[in-house]
This record gives sequence, structure tokens and C-alpha cells, in this order.
Amino acid sequence: MPTDEHRAMELLKRVPFGRVAASMRAMPFVAPARHAVAEGCVLLRMHEDLGYHRLSGGCVMAYCADNFGSADADLWSVQFTGTAEIIDPTAEELKLFGIGPHQVDDEPLDPVYMRLVPQFVTVHMLEHSRERRSGHAA
Repeated sequence: MPTDEHRAMELLKRVPFGRVAASMRAMPFVAPARHAVAEGCVLLRMHEDLGYHRLSGGCVMAYCADNFGSADADLWSVQFTGTAEIIDPTAEELKLFGIGPHQVDDEPLDPVYMRLVPQFVTVHMLEHSRERRSGHAA
């Protein structure tokens, strides 16, 4: 795995949630998802009742995550773009997701799982000294 891909996967393991981005009838949409990393792929867990997985299965999509809400001095963002497919995760893969959430939009979580095979990986680092860090973005 190239260095940028390896670095992106390691950063992704530091946060539990991110955002799926794809298109629905040529209109973009973004939805939250839980992720895990396994064998060079990004595994995603979404709420089945939202229906977004049906539009993404087998299609090109992007998945991004960041640590922008953290108190870390150095902020980062990663994005994985590739094709996604609906999967039945193995018992080992299920363990990677951990517990929760239990509800999505006031409904019990009905999980659906996808595997994103990255074809393009982007890492952005926002590095600065602690003295210059403020509570405001960019």
C-alpha cells in the first residue's frame, strides 16, 4: 500500500464516524456512516432505512472523515474515492465497528454494510503551532 494510503488508513482508525458522499439522480448527497478499516478497504455501516446504500452499491462514492472537532493541535482530513458494494460482514469485521449507535433519527439502528475499495486517497494536514490555534475555523 502506498505511503499516503497507509497514512490515511491509520488516521481513519482514530475517529469512529465520517461522511459518505455520492449522487442521487445527479444530485449530490452526504450521509453519516460508521467506518472500520480492514485489508486496505473502508468498511461502512449505515442505517438501512435511510436507503442511501441502495444508491451507492456498485457505484463510485467518496468517504471522508476528519478530526476537526478535536482539541488536537494538528488537524487532518482524509478522503477515499472508489467503488462500493453491499456486503455481509464477517464476525471479525463486525467486531471492528464496536457498539452503537442504537438509534438513527429516533428509529432503532437497522444496519447495512458496505465495502469501499479506494482508488484515490487524499490526506490533508492542517499543521500549526499551539500558540496560533484559535477556536475559529480556517
